[in-house]
Amino acid sequence: MPLDLQLDLPFESPGVNPRVARGQISHFAGQAAELAVSRDFERRGYRLLQHRWRGRGGEIDLIFQDGDGIVFVEVKQSKTHDAALESLRPAQVRRLLSAAEEFLGFFPQGALTPMRFDVALFDQWGQIQVVENALGAW
Repeated sequence: MPLDLQLDLPFESPGVNPRVARGQISHFAGQAAELAVSRDFERRGYRLLQHRWRGRGGEIDLIFQDGDGIVFVEVKQSKTHDAALESLRPAQVRRLLSAAEEFLGFFPQGALTPMRFDVALFDQWGQIQVVENALGAW
């Protein structure tokens, strides 16, 4: 059964901007996806370090510790996993990598800290597909 993320909002009512309402729905859908992905990683033994960590370079949705390593996770939510993956653009990847480099600066080994960047895809059915080390080729 798909997640019903559509809300009955009075789009025709005076004072309700449909664009703003759609943006709010997308925002809450993204939050739900991040929560589900976080719980999935924690069930698999990862320890959550940060949620929506923001640095000068940009924001990283989830950051986990895996033993001595760090796992950065970008969560993409859309109707299908393919559509979610297609929404990841080169400019966003550059911002993510910049933010990750900044975050690693807080660790004794800095950029030499073992790490990987996963992309977690969340579809309309609530299914999660994780692409491990997805940004390794960038």
